[in-house]
Amino acid sequence: MPISLKDEAAIAGIGLTDFSKQSGVSELSLAVQCIKSACDDAGISPGEIDGLVTYTLDSSDEVEVARAVGAGDLSFFSQINYGGGAAVGTIAQAAMAVATGQATNVVCYRAMNGRSGKRMGQGVSGDISSSDLIHWSWYTPYGMLIPGSWIAMVANKYMHRYGVTREDLGRVAMSQRNHALRNPRAYGYGKPLTMEQYLNSKQIAEPLCIYDFCQETDGACAIMVTSAERARDLKQKPAIIRAVTQASSRGQEQMTSYYRDELISLPEMELAAKRIYDMSGLGPNDIDAACLYDAFTSEIIMQLESFGFCGAGEGKYLVREGALDIDGRLPNNTHGGLISEGYIHGMNNIAEGVRLIRCDSTSQPEKLVEHVLVSSGVGVPTGAMILGRC
Repeated sequence: MPISLKDEAAIAGIGLTDFSKQSGVSELSLAVQCIKSACDDAGISPGEIDGLVTYTLDSSDEVEVARAVGAGDLSFFSQINYGGGAAVGTIAQAAMAVATGQATNVVCYRAMNGRSGKRMGQGVSGDISSSDLIHWSWYTPYGMLIPGSWIAMVANKYMHRYGVTREDLGRVAMSQRNHALRNPRAYGYGKPLTMEQYLNSKQIAEPLCIYDFCQETDGACAIMVTSAERARDLKQKPAIIRAVTQASSRGQEQMTSYYRDELISLPEMELAAKRIYDMSGLGPNDIDAACLYDAFTSEIIMQLESFGFCGAGEGKYLVREGALDIDGRLPNNTHGGLISEGYIHGMNNIAEGVRLIRCDSTSQPEKLVEHVLVSSGVGVPTGAMILGRC
């Protein structure tokens, strides 16, 4: 029995639906479409699925999905909490199930009508836990009603401390939009973004404007996880899971964590970074590209520091020198990310990490991509992983 998840499991297939603002179908239909697509991509039949992992926020129960897609008997099923923080967490659960023999082919999925149905940007609603309502009740009387306003408070403090400018945030947005221009699936396809447009746009929650926010999207994404050994015999070049972890640190709340000593760093991401580097035996210099969770542009700059690509307060310099661009030190979210492709709660970022390993991204860097870092939601209990070539 393995005592580490390093190289035990691999992503053998990915499946995505079209992304839109009005899917016209149920979330169950979206889930089935993307899972069937992931099976086709891997070259296996849906009947070989014996494990399913999704988010607690997903509306499609595993048993309904299993029956609708034609899965076999299930020996493993699980759900992960904390919205976008669940993305890599689903992969961690699947990898553990495969490595310990609980299941052979585990599909992680997220299906959501995130624009035409329940919109994440609407903020506090009735379908959240009572404990969350307690801590949010301290902030809502002051107008802090939505994720954007919660993150804006942290962004303001961080930017003031380290001299990060709105132009720096704009460079993040423009870099990802430039990637999306090559991606027919992306919301930003055919829609170039200039710094002038960015700076002249209305701020939604100071200092964040519409281009700093992720999309609201209808769509779904599925990731097929199996053993590294089996994946090598399937249809696609596998993305080996070098390391994967979940992470939540002291003082953690959901999206706020205002009781921490400081609001100028991401302790949960620093914990995730330490764990995946220790597990994989790799470090920041070994990472060739990234898919950093990008609900908001400010989170990208802070994560560059969390994962050791630069020191505290130095993320702005990496952005200014074009590190996130296609020919930069760390091409990031080469599909456009949640900001310019679509918001599938981070699962589509995982799919892009796999494409980068396969060398079939629509914005594939010229340099060989051997290792890709993928992170989950920021400001919530989260996760991170490193994918590698076999």
